Amino acid sequence: MSTPSSGSSLHADTDASGHLHVPGQHADVIQRIKNVPGYTTPVFKGKEEQRAKVQASVAAKGFVPRELVVNEVNWFYTHLGIDDNYFQAESVEVISDHIIALFGAKVLAYTKHDPSKLVIDLEKIDENGNGATFIHTSSPGKTSTEGPGATCETRIDELFLDKSTPQNAYRLETYRSQGSISATASQQLRCYFVTKCNFPASPPASTRTDGKTDIRTVSDPIFLEKASENTLEIYQRVLWNVEERYGPVIEVFEVEGSRERRLVIGYKNGGTKKFFSALSNLYHFYSLYSARKYVEQFSNGITIISLYLNPLPGANAPPIEHSIFQVMKEASLLYCLPNNPFFYAGSGPSGDHAVQEATYAYCGWIFAQHFCNRLGQAYLALKNILDESNPAHASVLNDIKRRFREETFTRESIAEVIHRHAELINLLYVNFAMSHYPETDEAAQLMPTLSYQRLRTQMPLSDADLHDKIRRTVTNKYELQVLESFLIFNKNVLKTNFYQPTKVALSFRLAPDFLPEVEYPKKPFGLFFVIGGEFRGFHIRFKDVARGGIRIVMSRNRENYSINQRMLFDENYALASTQSLKNKDIPEGGAKGTILPSLGENPKLCFEKYVDAVIDLLIPGQTPGIKEKLVDLYGKPELLFFGPDEGTADLMDWAAMHARTRGAETWWKSFTTGKSAQLLGGIPHDIYGMTSLSVRQYVLGIYKQLGLREKDITKVQTGGPDGDLGSNEILLSSDKTIAIIDGSGVLHDPVGINREELIRLAKSRKPVAFFDTSKLSKDGYLVKVEAQDFKLPSGEVVLDGTDFRNGAHLRYKADLLVPCGGRPEAVNISNVAALVDAEGKPHFKYIVEGANLFLTQQARLFLEKRKVVLFKDSSANKGGVTSSSLEVLAGLSLSSDEYVENMIFKDGKPSEFYQNYVRDIQRTITENAANEFGCIWREHARLQGAKPRTVISDELSSKLNELQEELEGSDLFDDEPSRRGVMGRAIPKTLVDKVGLDTLLKRLPVTYQRALFSSYVASHFIYKYGVNASSVDFFHFARDLAA
Repeated sequence: MSTPSSGSSLHADTDASGHLHVPGQHADVIQRIKNVPGYTTPVFKGKEEQRAKVQASVAAKGFVPRELVVNEVNWFYTHLGIDDNYFQAESVEVISDHIIALFGAKVLAYTKHDPSKLVIDLEKIDENGNGATFIHTSSPGKTSTEGPGATCETRIDELFLDKSTPQNAYRLETYRSQGSISATASQQLRCYFVTKCNFPASPPASTRTDGKTDIRTVSDPIFLEKASENTLEIYQRVLWNVEERYGPVIEVFEVEGSRERRLVIGYKNGGTKKFFSALSNLYHFYSLYSARKYVEQFSNGITIISLYLNPLPGANAPPIEHSIFQVMKEASLLYCLPNNPFFYAGSGPSGDHAVQEATYAYCGWIFAQHFCNRLGQAYLALKNILDESNPAHASVLNDIKRRFREETFTRESIAEVIHRHAELINLLYVNFAMSHYPETDEAAQLMPTLSYQRLRTQMPLSDADLHDKIRRTVTNKYELQVLESFLIFNKNVLKTNFYQPTKVALSFRLAPDFLPEVEYPKKPFGLFFVIGGEFRGFHIRFKDVARGGIRIVMSRNRENYSINQRMLFDENYALASTQSLKNKDIPEGGAKGTILPSLGENPKLCFEKYVDAVIDLLIPGQTPGIKEKLVDLYGKPELLFFGPDEGTADLMDWAAMHARTRGAETWWKSFTTGKSAQLLGGIPHDIYGMTSLSVRQYVLGIYKQLGLREKDITKVQTGGPDGDLGSNEILLSSDKTIAIIDGSGVLHDPVGINREELIRLAKSRKPVAFFDTSKLSKDGYLVKVEAQDFKLPSGEVVLDGTDFRNGAHLRYKADLLVPCGGRPEAVNISNVAALVDAEGKPHFKYIVEGANLFLTQQARLFLEKRKVVLFKDSSANKGGVTSSSLEVLAGLSLSSDEYVENMIFKDGKPSEFYQNYVRDIQRTITENAANEFGCIWREHARLQGAKPRTVISDELSSKLNELQEELEGSDLFDDEPSRRGVMGRAIPKTLVDKVGLDTLLKRLPVTYQRALFSSYVASHFIYKYGVNASSVDFFHFARDLAA
């Protein structure tokens, strides 16, 4: 199949055959195939008999003059060069209709006295979903911008190829007719035949003994009948590669003795959309045309596209020997973004945007949408005048911020600027590429790619010159700001997979220096930006070693999507920032990832592409033509830790296994938390009550400090017995719960809800809708969300159950409120007054905020001012993050074999090591929560209540984080006795006993060790001495570290 390169005496950039090469395409991997058809067309034996019937049918219909019928039918059957497939597949009736339509089109063109106006558009879509036939006029090597050819392939994508699944798959054959339409018109016909695959119920037995998939067992019988042995061999290899890889497999074959090239692309069903039609635009851009194209589907969910490409005669374009590799490289960009509004169909290499420039334009477009809408000087001036601690002022500022975001730069207006300034975008692309285009090690032996040549012919401008040119070219400040955002983007990209030969989405590691301090007062440590055809996403972390959940933000409708899109980065920043406060006594700083799928897209696919694209930037590429080395301006290894969040809880196993498949042998075990316990050794928070343990410590702390008996306490709980926190709060408590509000409705009983029934629901993880109402007192009730006109025991009528549920947390009075679920900001500055009665007495004496962000900061301060004892989320619910942190530690500490042996269940049962390790984690959570509670309580008492606990909690988090950072930068870690003393206590005993401290210190990355050391020292010091501890206190504390 391949011919080794020979001839060191030849010129450096050619091989023995004089062929040019490009990076990633070594002379010895150019694959050559014999010049024989890849498919055979079975001869249709009944063709002559059919021709006679068609002739009779055409004559009988009377549209074509009788003396012309024979000529027209002969032309159709012999001169056009239509494949026998067509004649075998279609009925006499359909063929005669097509001949009459062709004749009618010729007559119409004749009346216009312009042969080029001859347009044929024949189509037949089977109403039972068995396939379709499309025939239309087509000029080789050109993308039609009008007429049937402009939409035909896009429609085939939408109707058949994009929707193909193993259960409902469609294969496609398309070819160009050999002859022209008539003696006067030079156009050829393009024929498309779509047929439904009919995979056999019992496929033929495999002949393979190596366990690999045998292509014959997963193929459609029609394909097997037509494909040559050579094609089967090529497809077999591509099929195996697709099974092993997540992204597309792209291969080029040189046909011996001709200039034809065959491009073969394999990928998993549903991996991309509108790809087949986008590929036509791509090869037309390089003045290539296709004689034949095939799309094959296989019953194991794999699609293979094969294009037979030839140079367009007489075109002023680079030779196919060269441009085919450009097509190959750019096909991977098209796979990521097939529906790119900036790739102009029909433009040649000299005009508008090539795929690389267009892809860059698209990425800049998305970047500008998020970072052009900055708030500016007017907002800053207003912010300085207003008092943010005043709830009314804060609310006004928030409204203005949202308005600014909405009205200044829209997606459409940014796109208009990009379209208007194609030349400037090309210059900006060159500026980007000069930093990130990978120079090849074999530069002396290889010919540069066309894109590299394009870069060299464009005179690259310095940043200052480029900015100056932009300033002089644009017509207003608005355009200037949009194009400046492209420059900002270029300046802050540290590494990207843009030039990676295969990828599924585009990822960029950005330096966060461009974020304005007025809006983002705390600068993140690192920022990842991911763009796919179906989604966009971010990942923000505040420390080098950081962890947080990946959240999928779903949109109900177009309006909701627009709001989500505008607020995506700000939401991500706020979540990561909150996570930083919560991660105060663990080694990892705060991080968060967000993914925004486009409307109607599959969230799981978006998550998978996001993860794969991020891994591209974490693992150095080492496979030529697949994953190559990137230009890395950051220059240091990076580790990210992902956790579950909204929409991703059941995807953590996949991410960990995918990281392992991609070669992350040392860190796949710690890459995600929230993995399944039995299969991957995860430590589930809900089963072991990890988050509830810390919430519980705060509730018990209040009881202890105030001398209260739990069974006398009345409680309202949001988040029901079906949730992690809600169920465990029920199981761990013994109070008198009077109301529970969850997704299914509102359960209330003023004398206390029956505890046995609550425990039954909590153990079976069922919401309050399943409560046995016979166990309620005469004044108790259950209002389900679907209820309409429901009468309460008091006589009050509930018109709508959902509305009642949404406001129920503001309705009841009790000693204690424990939010264990509910939407963020359920209590905010607009509604918090409803939690205080007419005499100014709050509905609750104590609040322990188990659910994240249940109350806004202003609402917390409002309630504390009214003497409510309140502990905020970042203090109360940190048990989950501690558990996840120690799950990461186990993954980093154990070798793959040890991990499988000790962390993964055997026969559905955990090992003794696993059970002991879980107990260590529970002990750590309880201690940390009790220590922080004590610290906040003492500080509040010391200040005689002058400072709210909410503020003390925030200051404590900030102080811990600051001290941790200082310690990470200090040389205390380098003192070996101190280091060993701290690490021996910070790492759970079960792990130290199993692996040994010396081995642990060899295995754990030094950055992680520093973070672990610093977090342990900082938290234990502050919890012991308080937020106002002195340097002398630290001196005494540090002396004992080595002990």
